[in-house]
Amino acid sequence: MIADFAGVNSDYHPVLGLPEKQPLQYDRARWSRSPGCYQLKFSVAWWELFEITGDVEFREAYKRLAEEAIKSFRFFLPGHTDPLKVVDRLHPFLYFLEALLPCISDPAYAAAFCEGLFHLTAKLGETATRFERSDVYAQLLRIRIYGDWAQIVPLDPEVAEHEAATLASFQATSPDPRIDGGFYFGRREGTFLPYVNPVSTAFGAQALRLWQQHRTGGAPADWRLLI
Repeated sequence: MIADFAGVNSDYHPVLGLPEKQPLQYDRARWSRSPGCYQLKFSVAWWELFEITGDVEFREAYKRLAEEAIKSFRFFLPGHTDPLKVVDRLHPFLYFLEALLPCISDPAYAAAFCEGLFHLTAKLGETATRFERSDVYAQLLRIRIYGDWAQIVPLDPEVAEHEAATLASFQATSPDPRIDGGFYFGRREGTFLPYVNPVSTAFGAQALRLWQQHRTGGAPADWRLLI
């Protein structure tokens, strides 16, 4: 990944074509087809490889990408003129915040975490009446909890309780075992989109479990457990 995905100007290609391993053309209108701060999430694997092997090459690869992400994250949101597309960018932006956790004690990482969390919360408030995604609420609740556990951003219990309740409202009840307990992907202008999503379900279940753990005074969970 370090060799094949590295681009010019410190960018990393989001997608490579196989078998040639050549980058696909960037599409700036689609976050998943253009470089961005969200890519720091995949580099957490490098940090974990550093922890396992002690090889500083992996640590430095993570830190190089982290430095670029911290420089550029302010340009990721809103990132689009369509409010619905802005909502779709909240999910990857939360990947960026999650990926700061390995070095959150560093003042530069902590400052980016705080600023990014504030910025994302504001954008969520602006778009919630139009379109909401359950994975965004789940990721946001998780990151608030981890920010509090790290003593970076004190958690506001009322805000977290509201977001947890909103997240829980996406969980489906159905006689169909394929649907029962799953989380609907999204809600547009108050109406659920008619399908559940396995990734949203995994995020949602973990977020509500972490919230329960936090509320009852349980020991902080390791950031490495984040799905």
